[in-house]
Amino acid sequence: MIRCIAIDDEPLALQQLVTYIQKVPFLELAAQCQSALEARRFLEHDTADAIFCDINMPDLNGMDFVKSLTVPPLIVFTTAYSEYAVEGFKVNAVDFLLKPFGMQDFQRAALRLKERLGIETSQPRQDDTPKTAEEDNVLFLKTDYRIIKISISDIRYVEAMSEYLKVWLEGEHKPVITLLSMKKMEERLPAYFMRIHRSYIINLTKIQEVNKNRVIISPPTGADRNGGAEADSEVYLPIGDMYKEQFLAYLSDKFIGK
Repeated sequence: MIRCIAIDDEPLALQQLVTYIQKVPFLELAAQCQSALEARRFLEHDTADAIFCDINMPDLNGMDFVKSLTVPPLIVFTTAYSEYAVEGFKVNAVDFLLKPFGMQDFQRAALRLKERLGIETSQPRQDDTPKTAEEDNVLFLKTDYRIIKISISDIRYVEAMSEYLKVWLEGEHKPVITLLSMKKMEERLPAYFMRIHRSYIINLTKIQEVNKNRVIISPPTGADRNGGAEADSEVYLPIGDMYKEQFLAYLSDKFIGK
């Protein structure tokens, strides 16, 4: 379990954090605090692995609080002010959640905590049937009058089309079209997928380039990049304003250089 402290001076925002923490199986709520000073007092006699911390708070703001800790736990900042993002990464924050954020955003931050700690925290129930690697990488989608099996790792990106989704796969010239919401698909996909726009979810491993406000997705494996169908070339997808902070946080975590 990852022991967490939730800090926010706004009662409703604090309650949301507490609720989200309690919904994630590998997170344990160690304390909930309405100020950074209260959290500091807790840490004087107890420990935590991670802190979900608001930035803009009276008396002592979250950024200064983190900087004051000799050995800080892992930090996920939560705030309504996007201008704090760059400063947050300077203190090696694991993630930056821009309010208002939902459970899906919170779960991604929780998974990043788990990855950063390098632990496996989920414990299967005794009555669970162990899954093979193949089963963990499989989705079944209804298209036309058929139900087809696809490998999740083969998904390049998902495109919303009214009430339907286009699922673009490696090695396929045409997408799989299925009646499904983006929310349902987003909930089912693993952590290496990210929603970058209200109409697009991308496989982060398929990114070829990031150019200004666009993500370029690599051509399908074996595609002829000198010509051919549009499905056989790289794809340019926009980054929506609502999803930009989270995507930039991912880039910052992976970026090497000055």
